[in-house]
Amino acid sequence: MSRVVVEVGFSQTLPTLRTMENNNIKTKILLVLQQLLIAFFVIMLVGCGSLPLISPDMTMKPKHPVRLGGAYGILTAQQSKTILSKLKKNSDDTNIFDKHLAVEMEIVGSPLVIGNKVTLLVDGIATYEAMFAAIENAKNHINIETYIIDDDEIGQRFVELLVRKQRSGVQVNFIYDSVGAFNTPKSFFQPLIESGVNVLEFNPINPLLTRKGWEVNLRDHRKLLIVDGQIAFVGGINISSVYSSSSFGRFKAAKNKLPWRDTHVRIEGPVVTEFQKLFMTTWLAQKGDVLADKRYFPQLASISTEVVRAIGSSPDELYSQMYATLISAINSAETQICLTNAYFVPDVQLLAALKEAVLRGVDVKLLLPDKSDSMLVFYASRSYYDELLKANIKIYERKNALLHAKTVLIDGVWSTIGSTNLDWRSFLNNQEINAVILGQGFGTQMQTLFEKDLQSSELITRKVWRKRSISTRLKEQAARLWARLL
Repeated sequence: MSRVVVEVGFSQTLPTLRTMENNNIKTKILLVLQQLLIAFFVIMLVGCGSLPLISPDMTMKPKHPVRLGGAYGILTAQQSKTILSKLKKNSDDTNIFDKHLAVEMEIVGSPLVIGNKVTLLVDGIATYEAMFAAIENAKNHINIETYIIDDDEIGQRFVELLVRKQRSGVQVNFIYDSVGAFNTPKSFFQPLIESGVNVLEFNPINPLLTRKGWEVNLRDHRKLLIVDGQIAFVGGINISSVYSSSSFGRFKAAKNKLPWRDTHVRIEGPVVTEFQKLFMTTWLAQKGDVLADKRYFPQLASISTEVVRAIGSSPDELYSQMYATLISAINSAETQICLTNAYFVPDVQLLAALKEAVLRGVDVKLLLPDKSDSMLVFYASRSYYDELLKANIKIYERKNALLHAKTVLIDGVWSTIGSTNLDWRSFLNNQEINAVILGQGFGTQMQTLFEKDLQSSELITRKVWRKRSISTRLKEQAARLWARLL
């Protein structure tokens, strides 16, 4: 049967919709009615939100000298200068590196922090293996924040491991999104609660359970795991068995199912403190129970050379930190932009920034899905193809996998990986989290991964694109009407 799609979280179709085919008719009808009700409230609550105009002066005229944070706080100007001079020796184009450092300093928010080690994780299998190893070795506490946690093999493995660690004396604090876990039964969380895990439902759908003003449209789309305040995991991967196969063939998906292609990072070093602050801020804002006295902010030594910034966007702020950062980085691009995103529904300013980059001679490449778990977002995204192709922006569609990654690489030295989609929902209504990594070493890894994805992708040309059917065009325009809700 065809899938009914009424999206609220939009980063993924609600888990309910992923499993509707397995439910009986009565249950299907009930769930669809529930989602239609939620969608009604979403439409009523969205209103006329708009994204902020980012001043070009923010990127073109940096006003402050670059200052870095380290293991012992903010460094002096001279210390920062010395470290940057060493980093630039490893860069082919020091001017580009300088420029992106300066741009990052002009964005208000968390500091640029040196001394970190960042490990790139591709797809769910590698990510879960790294997560399970870190959790197994936890000595003090484990903090988890996720949009989706499914009651399946992967979800149960997380529960079993977390319960065991909690009973061993490691405090576990767990935040999950009410909409993202819409189809996960409350009984699934009971073993966690009974073992002493602090479980917090973000912004409950049920208005009787809300701890602040009822705003069903505001969601926690972050994917964050912090172990002992020393290791952080950030990216696009939820807790679900849909990630249990590899998009590059290491572990194949079940018959008639596509593997999910996603990206995550494991981070060690002083910047983990900034990710921990973001978790704590959400816990306090959602009025979670008082947390057990643990070493949530240990002193962290420098362990490598990566310069990292933790960015946590929230609808409670005047504007999205990630949106402002991305627009500024794109406006500063000089050579190339390699953008991978699962849900690309851009606003006017993002479109303009990408077009202007091409006019400056920047090679702009977009890697987008060939298939999606959300047909509404899929067709809305494709409704922009004509405009993008006309501006000489290259579009590639990833084949043989369900693309869910959210990454950007600019000029080979500015990278970001996180939960942020390039749509209105991520920038206006969701809590999101990203890591920005500056440096050519990590940029080279990102470049290699992007090119590997291109090998499994198809280049979309204007000539071929204009031959698509009338029915496809109608679907695109119909979906475009929902753009501000996506």
